[in-house]
Amino acid sequence: MTMYVIKRLLQLIPILLGITFLSFAMMHIAGSDAVVQKYDRAGIAVAAEVVAAERAQLGLDRPFLTQYIVWLGNLLHGNMGVSFMTGRDVFATFMDKLPATLLLTASSVLVTIAVSVPLGIAAAVRRNSPVDYVIRFFSFCGNSMPNFFLALVLLYLFAVQIPLFSVLSSGEGLEHLALPTATLAIAMSAKYLRQVRAAVLEEMGKDYVLGAKSRGIPFSWTLRCSILRASFGTILTLLALSIGSLLGGTAIVESIFMWDGVGKLAVDAIHGRDYPMIQAYVVWMAFIYVVVNLLTDIVYRIADPQIGWKEGRRR
Repeated sequence: MTMYVIKRLLQLIPILLGITFLSFAMMHIAGSDAVVQKYDRAGIAVAAEVVAAERAQLGLDRPFLTQYIVWLGNLLHGNMGVSFMTGRDVFATFMDKLPATLLLTASSVLVTIAVSVPLGIAAAVRRNSPVDYVIRFFSFCGNSMPNFFLALVLLYLFAVQIPLFSVLSSGEGLEHLALPTATLAIAMSAKYLRQVRAAVLEEMGKDYVLGAKSRGIPFSWTLRCSILRASFGTILTLLALSIGSLLGGTAIVESIFMWDGVGKLAVDAIHGRDYPMIQAYVVWMAFIYVVVNLLTDIVYRIADPQIGWKEGRRR
């Protein structure tokens, strides 16, 4: 297992290099930088000499490769730079925004589990019944609505028509967490309950379930002790994918609800061409996906001893 973990962590190095280089290149291809964006947003016309001086101060007058190598060297020394927009340390700013994203991630995952797992099991157990049809219908509706549309619908219903929540989040109190959590949980639950249903149906069709039934073992016992345990791998994989994407910050949802997390931070940085902040977000995204997938593989292989550690082959 130790060699497997080391190998997976070493794979993070070329992934980080490739992703950071591509993101750095795409921001430069956009055709403007933080200095130009700052004066454009303010609507101020300044002399070209002033713009050139500020660009030189930030190092934006250097060639693209030079800027990237300087940034990469600073990163290897533990320095993620200073924000072009605020002048604050990038790492400190990022860490200030991370707790909000962690809170939104935890609440969304918990609600998703509470909704998708029971409904997926109910749809599988009552296959082709009215219960199954209703659950699948709402799952289809949830899958058909993008997050930004669902967020606007929830805002209109529960902040405008029925003023239970405020339109904009102040970031204080659990009441401001409800709508962004509901937006993410509805979308994820609609997708994942179908996967849970399919996994449970696959297990229910196997011979051991029929054998248990023929021996008079109650189906509820077989469901709890055998079917759900065998379906654990699918559920675990789905949760890992959700946690990875949510920890990266759901930029659209955070921006709509003004939730002050890393997703909104990344959107603001992209608008302002804040290269150090964008690169910090890219490094975080790549790191969290590799780590979450690695932890998922470890838990999955511990839960299922039949899976070996070498290349994931069965022994």
